[in-house]
Amino acid sequence: MSLQEIKLPDLGEGVKGGDVIQVLVSPGDVVKPEQTVAEVETDKAVLEVPCPVAGRVVQVSVAQGDHIAVGQTLISVETDVTAAVAATLPAAGPAPAADRVARPSAPHVAAPVEEPAPAAGPVRASSAASLVAPAGPAREEAPIAAGPATRRLARELGVDLRVIAQSHPDTRITDEMVKAFVKQAMTTGTAAAAGGGTRAVAAPALPDFSQWGPVDRVPFSSLQRKTAEALSVGWSLAPHVTQFEQCDITRVEVLRKRFRDTPQGKEAKLTVTAFVLKALTTVLKAHPQFNASFEHRTNELILKRYYHIGVAVDTEAGLIVPVLRDVDRKSVLQIAAEMNELAERTRKRKVGLDELKGGTFTVTNLGGIGGTAFTPIINYPEVAILGLARSKEEPAVVDGKLTTRLMLPLCLSYDHRVINGADGARFIRKLSGLLEDPEVLLLGA
Repeated sequence: MSLQEIKLPDLGEGVKGGDVIQVLVSPGDVVKPEQTVAEVETDKAVLEVPCPVAGRVVQVSVAQGDHIAVGQTLISVETDVTAAVAATLPAAGPAPAADRVARPSAPHVAAPVEEPAPAAGPVRASSAASLVAPAGPAREEAPIAAGPATRRLARELGVDLRVIAQSHPDTRITDEMVKAFVKQAMTTGTAAAAGGGTRAVAAPALPDFSQWGPVDRVPFSSLQRKTAEALSVGWSLAPHVTQFEQCDITRVEVLRKRFRDTPQGKEAKLTVTAFVLKALTTVLKAHPQFNASFEHRTNELILKRYYHIGVAVDTEAGLIVPVLRDVDRKSVLQIAAEMNELAERTRKRKVGLDELKGGTFTVTNLGGIGGTAFTPIINYPEVAILGLARSKEEPAVVDGKLTTRLMLPLCLSYDHRVINGADGARFIRKLSGLLEDPEVLLLGA
């Protein structure tokens, strides 16, 4: 007989922990090998944590809502022959997951996750209704080397010393380093000098709003925190420009309707977005600087020779961006089928961790909700993002005759360090041209 602590396994590079959204066992429960004992949301996915051994739960060390770090104990299990045998009997413990009544999801959310590297057992994506997580206050951080006077100066200037420490590891921070950091941040308008997207200057404290009336405090979930962090990084590092275009998709819509009722069309659920994704890969090949990342430390542009397009999906937990691989090698029907299947799994929180990484360009479509235009924020470290607003019939003169055409608003945001306005205009016009003449697009597929 022995007591074994079941800990949160390694979740992958850069992921330090997550939020507990469900604890599925109680003291006294008998567990089987690989039985899920807890659900943890971290960086765009809800993960099921299995117990690698059979035994009886002696202690539960976490509760719903706790933020836990990798390596932290979830439960303690007493393992012995009797418990192991009992775990194989259906009546001895909780019903198998397939027979268990669906559990309500926790009322919070999560964010993007890195590549998994299981330690205490396999970690599987779950279908709970929340997402993401930057490390919270529970994460251990190395002490920052700085004297009292330097710390006081940093407080007065609103500088977070952890930001400076990131780019000066194992170095005692001085007054001169703090002043240089603030000077560069004010000069460049970014936090690039800090080696990352953390804010250069701390936000001022909010007033006590309750003095004017009732308020509710709703904690950000892991996903919301991570999303906010990623958007802040993208916005602060990349000087954004957004270019707009009205694209005539009348012929695309005719093609879409023609194939919609065919067996292949019904199965694929053909949408205009699938045509846009196919056209994008052609344009990205012609303008490779849009399918790139900028390495500011070496002043190099990393041009990617693969075309993995992220498609933003609106879920109850927040916005998640799964990635379609090798879009340039697929037909419009294949793209539509894979995109719809991936989006459905994303909404159900069953998307795999590897399906959330590796994107080279992102598309976000608000047309199903409404709006005439918007300015999407770049999904860093990408350098451009395409937004689609709601298409509508508009009057137009064609061959000297007044008619109506179905117009799709395109909203292209890009990093102005990498892409100039003329190239942005060429990109969006080439994309529009392919969508206005979809037969050319399909023949080139």
